[in-house]
Amino acid sequence: MAIVDLRDITAGMVERVGGKAAGLGQLLRARERVPAGFCVPADVLEVPRDEVLQAYERLGGGAVAVAVRSSATVEDAPGASFAGMFDTVLDVHGPEALLAAIDTCRASASNARASAYRRDGGPADSVPMGVADMGVKDIRMGVVVQRMVAAVRAGVLFTADPVSGCRTEMLQESAAGGGPVVVDGRADVERRRVGRDDPLWAVGERLQKLFGAPQDVEWAIDEHGELWILQSRPITTLFPAPPPTGGPLRVYFEFGHVQGMLQPVTPMGLDTLKELVKAMLAPLGLRVEIIDIGGRLYGDLTDLVRDPVARRRLVPLMAVDFGPRAQAAMRHVLDDPRFAPQRTTRKKREGSLPPIGRAVRGVLGALANPDRARERLHDAVERIRRESGDDGRVLSTGERLRLVREHDQSDGPDAIIWPIVAGMLASALPPRLLAGIAQPAEVQAVLGGMPHNVTIEMDLALWQLARGADDPADIDLEDFLARYGHRAAAEVDLGVPRWSEDPAPVRAALANLMRVTDPEQAPDRRFARAAERAEAALRELDERVRRRRPVRGRLAVFLLRRARRLAGLRESGKFAGLYRLAELRRHLLTVGADLTDAGVLERPGDIMFLTLDEAEQAAQAAPADDHREVIARRRAVYERESCRRSVPVALLSDGTDIEAILPAVHDPAALRGVGASAGRATGPVRVVHDPATAHLEPGEVLVTSTTDPGWTPLFLTAAALVTETGAVMAHGPTVAREYGLPAVICVPGATRHLRTGQVVTVDASAGTVTVVKG
Repeated sequence: MAIVDLRDITAGMVERVGGKAAGLGQLLRARERVPAGFCVPADVLEVPRDEVLQAYERLGGGAVAVAVRSSATVEDAPGASFAGMFDTVLDVHGPEALLAAIDTCRASASNARASAYRRDGGPADSVPMGVADMGVKDIRMGVVVQRMVAAVRAGVLFTADPVSGCRTEMLQESAAGGGPVVVDGRADVERRRVGRDDPLWAVGERLQKLFGAPQDVEWAIDEHGELWILQSRPITTLFPAPPPTGGPLRVYFEFGHVQGMLQPVTPMGLDTLKELVKAMLAPLGLRVEIIDIGGRLYGDLTDLVRDPVARRRLVPLMAVDFGPRAQAAMRHVLDDPRFAPQRTTRKKREGSLPPIGRAVRGVLGALANPDRARERLHDAVERIRRESGDDGRVLSTGERLRLVREHDQSDGPDAIIWPIVAGMLASALPPRLLAGIAQPAEVQAVLGGMPHNVTIEMDLALWQLARGADDPADIDLEDFLARYGHRAAAEVDLGVPRWSEDPAPVRAALANLMRVTDPEQAPDRRFARAAERAEAALRELDERVRRRRPVRGRLAVFLLRRARRLAGLRESGKFAGLYRLAELRRHLLTVGADLTDAGVLERPGDIMFLTLDEAEQAAQAAPADDHREVIARRRAVYERESCRRSVPVALLSDGTDIEAILPAVHDPAALRGVGASAGRATGPVRVVHDPATAHLEPGEVLVTSTTDPGWTPLFLTAAALVTETGAVMAHGPTVAREYGLPAVICVPGATRHLRTGQVVTVDASAGTVTVVKG
């Protein structure tokens, strides 16, 4: 028989009966109260009319009302619910009406709602893997037929808060009557939190345990007071929860956006970055445990928050790299009585600060002779480049893995560290010294068009390649890749291919640059104008402060002049470190190739989905199937998480997204953020999620979640920059200032609220993005 009774359906039958039917079958097998019914499978070409009518008679035939519901093979999956995208027909009476309703549901696989859902990628916060690429033929439709429940009240139970993400709270929405009164929004809905003594709480716990994830449960109560479960599916929009701690509440802050990363990090990248971040924080006296949540790097700051001394400096420390959104979340945490300071024996500081004398000599030496400091830095970077190259030695697998484990995790030699620190101090101190004399935007103007920035030099080198070219595919990239081929978007993850391996993003950037036809909008001309404006602003500021505040003013101007000679070096430390990462990646891919030849891995790149310990075990001839299964599972999670459009800045250990519970600031006239690069520009929006495939016309406003140096070639044609995360001194805003590109950062939901083609005005001085048209 083609028709399947719901009681006979198992979890493994999704491809035959669809997601909804498979879920209902699991509920029935777990002895939950579910209306009786049957399924017309998705794999039948024609509806078996006689079998359907026989199954209908067993339900009661025309004497009872039935619900006819879609059950697509993509429906109710962890990555995409397709809720409401396909058709349901309620209160069906009679054989002919039943057959017509089944045809309606089967046809809804290609309706406009489902097509839009596929095109737009489903949930705003997590686009399911492959959903956007699906066509009508990719979706097969099963149909569920069930007895209708004569409901006096119906509703939805969320076993976790769908907005805040809190896993220790359940929410209920309900309304009088039956049918889709709640999910369709056609009735006044009562919303309340479910207490632990509420019968629904026990139901929610059972279903969450049954399906292994927080659930969105549709239920109904009939005239006899019996509770019926109509459906249970995953809450698809939740960000993954932190690992269980079994103790008091903890707080985690996301570190990836400091480097302009939205996408997850590969397991091997996480393994190396965890130790690198800990090593970077240790000299500051900060003991932070780095954990993996949703493939992202989160730092456990709980002990620092509860430390009476350390908590005082957390908000100021976050200003440079974490930015105002993280600062706002941290202020909320510090005010939360659950994180009140506790007097405990202070743990011995891990690591040690560099000797004060060495630090002072390094910074003062750079300020005194910036040209010499810059020369020494460039020599040190070049030395790291040479040392990281392939020297032709034949190394064993064990030797390569040992080199990866024992790699240098320092920030680099003094010749690199202190000129960068000096430049950052020279940029950060003047606004305080000039308080009451100069506005922050005036100081920002002085910091525009900054020379000696290796990322700017890279972008301008791209522009030189694009000038006069007819086809980006014909441009010779050999020299460019020899200098910059160790870079990429999300480049701090050694699991990500470098441009030298895959130059497609470089050619995409060249294609965008070739669209620039106005000589005044040429990137080199824009950079030169920004430098000219900066020098003019510095001269005007010098004249003003000499009159109004001679001592502090002169010091501020001196520092600003030094900033223009040193602050551009800030990118050099990371640029040098990327040579080391490229070396590690080369060793790992060689090991991956050896393990592929040995049949342990399917392909060399699979090694990036193992940890270093696991790679060493694989090299010792551990069973191949174990590693391949782990890799396949992790790759699937990585690809799903790569589609996520927003990542929480801060999380509590119960899953709460801290920003989601902050008081909302609503301005119907404009989106608000923080001005990070002075200026004002109006232009059409271009929302970009991947720089490798971006098409950006000259004069468009680039709107994205975050940026790192791999994105900066797009700045060369943009009119302005809008991001959802970041800090004023982060890589993207720094480069934007040096192009004179107006930038507003930390605009929550910018990629959701703004649409490609809308005309907006970006005003950095006001920190606003205002829709002008569209």
